[in-house]
Amino acid sequence: MTAATASAQPATAPPIAEFGTLPDAMIFYVAHGAPDACGPGCADWIAAEGTIQFDTFKRLIAILDRQSGRKLPVIINSRGEANLNVAVSMGRILRDRGLDASPGRTLVDACRDKPQADCMTLKRSGGPLDAKLDGQPIVCETSCVLMLAGGVHRSLPPQTKVELVGMEIRNRLAPNVSAEHRAGLTTYYGEQVRHYLREMGIDPGLVDIVDRNWADRKRPTEVPPAAWLKFGLVTSGAL
Repeated sequence: MTAATASAQPATAPPIAEFGTLPDAMIFYVAHGAPDACGPGCADWIAAEGTIQFDTFKRLIAILDRQSGRKLPVIINSRGEANLNVAVSMGRILRDRGLDASPGRTLVDACRDKPQADCMTLKRSGGPLDAKLDGQPIVCETSCVLMLAGGVHRSLPPQTKVELVGMEIRNRLAPNVSAEHRAGLTTYYGEQVRHYLREMGIDPGLVDIVDRNWADRKRPTEVPPAAWLKFGLVTSGAL
């Protein structure tokens, strides 16, 4: 299940060095910043950036297993047409590991003035890399929200734009699934997403609003900051 595309996406990064992995697949690395860079008492975090693909959860598990029990927050920069089933799986991994989550863009010091390919090589090493969090606005789309939902403590920087679009079934191995079958699967997986959100403490009614807006005019649903706590997108006191 993927999120429908609502806006133009940035140019994709080169594929990571794994067979079958698509360009701009999400990577993970440990970032180290100044004291309190990622919150009170927090100077280290796991940066998650790229598009959530069919195998992304494996790389998340791999970097978490290398942390020797440290519970570093995960800073999410999810983009592109994501696999939402995997986003849900990754949210569950965050919850099982007792990790906090927030959207954000990580700026690696060593990437300054470097070509994108060289920067990606640095990041794929897994870190730690000296970095800071960008204070510029960031969009948290459907895949970002589903992954964020797994955080034990969830926060959204005030400059975040939460923009959700409709969900649809796509099968990269069997693209010719009938319209009827696709509609049935979309309904089924939509209910699974509602169940997941409810389990994570987020109001599943948010999905109903998104579905109505998307069916109406393919219109994204922007969730304003005033509604973040109401829907449970942030945990109490995390604003």
